[in-house]
Amino acid sequence: MRAARLIKMVLLLQSRPSMTAAELARELEVSERTVTRDAQALSEAGVPVYADRGRAGGYRLIGGYRTRLTGLARGEAEALFLSGVPGALREMGLEDAASAARLKVSAALLPSLRDASRTAAQRFHLDAPNWFTEPKTPELLPAVADAVWDDRPVTARYRGREGEVERELEPYGLVLKAGVWYLCARVPDSGSYRVYRIDRFRAVTAGEARFERDEEFDLPGFWEAQAERFARSILHAEVVVRLSPDGVRRLPHVVDPASAREALAAAEAAHGDGWLTVTLPVESEQVAHSQLAALGPEVEVLAPESLRARFAEDARRLGRLYGT
Repeated sequence: MRAARLIKMVLLLQSRPSMTAAELARELEVSERTVTRDAQALSEAGVPVYADRGRAGGYRLIGGYRTRLTGLARGEAEALFLSGVPGALREMGLEDAASAARLKVSAALLPSLRDASRTAAQRFHLDAPNWFTEPKTPELLPAVADAVWDDRPVTARYRGREGEVERELEPYGLVLKAGVWYLCARVPDSGSYRVYRIDRFRAVTAGEARFERDEEFDLPGFWEAQAERFARSILHAEVVVRLSPDGVRRLPHVVDPASAREALAAAEAAHGDGWLTVTLPVESEQVAHSQLAALGPEVEVLAPESLRARFAEDARRLGRLYGT
């Protein structure tokens, strides 16, 4: 533990002209007294750490000292590629590895380039969760992430539609979608790949031996295909609507965008009044009612008659509320 802290201290001093005891204490998560003791230990070990006294003082390396401890460990290199997603790193338990990797990269850069990480962080930030949702970190995410990194099979107890089931899985990859974590895994018995929500795992036990990963597996491509298949699989009904020009523009924002675009492309030319008749696949009549209601007077439901009756009743109630 102390050895890792001493190495981190050297890397911090190598990446900056100087640092105060307070700054080092904050970065290393120790007291200033510990910083003083660590600096003395480094000096005794031959690392030229120099302490400047006074109000503007601090610690610095002298004599152009360069450490050779900048080689990235495998875990640090993998975490570095995820460093633009700080929340995801914390949730998977990789924040320390990414921090060490960034320090090593910074220490290896020319002095003129050492502020690159700071300037990039000032300009780009990824906020994965949806608006108006409170993201929750699944308790078993770190365990699943460890199995993914190490290619270790897991025995997982999972809460599905038919209750709890136990599965033997080969965890291939993790996906963070709108603040929800998913595992893409291969089922050894069938050789098929499936998707599981991490927050529905009740227990996860990793095996000792590693499974042989299919190097041809394309996680982004697999996820894109699964997401599209899922979006289409839940569209069990159809509605026919008339849309104003403004309704046409807004439709992809209130229903599945891909389905909306396909329906609009297949629609006949607009009538003389500019309204367009569209046959739209939907999840259910109830879902269609809540989605299309967001278009207000920019949509008229033509079929089914039961859905048209719902909107007619909505119109009557609104008329009574607003006195028309």
